Amino acid sequence: MRILIAEDEEQLSRAVAAVLTHTGYEVDTAPNGAEAVRLATEHVYDCMVFDIMMPVMDGIEALSRIRANGDVTPVILLTAKAEVEDRIQGLDAGADDYLTKPFAMGELAARIRSATRRKQSFTPKRLAMGNVSLDIEQQELKAVNSIRLAKKESSLLAYFLLNREKDLMPDEIFERVWGDDPEMDHDVVWVYVSYLKNKLFSVSADITITGEKAGPYRLSVKA
Repeated sequence: MRILIAEDEEQLSRAVAAVLTHTGYEVDTAPNGAEAVRLATEHVYDCMVFDIMMPVMDGIEALSRIRANGDVTPVILLTAKAEVEDRIQGLDAGADDYLTKPFAMGELAARIRSATRRKQSFTPKRLAMGNVSLDIEQQELKAVNSIRLAKKESSLLAYFLLNREKDLMPDEIFERVWGDDPEMDHDVVWVYVSYLKNKLFSVSADITITGEKAGPYRLSVKA
């Protein structure tokens, strides 16, 4: 799993990253909210941890911008403040959890585990981009026309829609969509990407998946 830590206190950022890396996470760090927004736009994360008080752009503004882009990755806010109004502001901006400094590293790790479990159990009913909508429960793809998708096609398209305009490598796609199937290999990603490209074309979608077999792949609105 990949975690993004946005924290301007360098020693704390290094300590948190070291603990989470030792726990088995892949960790990226950002010294301010603007850099966190850039990284969140370019990469896929399982959870993000933002300090509220940061230079350039604070954690709440960074969170608001990330949510405005349609990113539903769980976010935990860190703050030295404990006032109720600060918690309300953070939660209203789209935070999933709140942790007041100083905190125990074990508690942060537990909250990350809890947030990622909730993400894995959460399945939105409908996703949309451009003129395309995907009904996940019915596995129905709609644009000018409509078509039913196979279960893995629907799961793969949902993953692309949740990570639109990001470069996605075959390995990470395989882990998120087929990781529980030991009989499959990574070549299946290219096969299903090809299926989806054809089906998007068949419904006259104004979005498409670009990329060669080795990746990266990107879901974008057609030029």
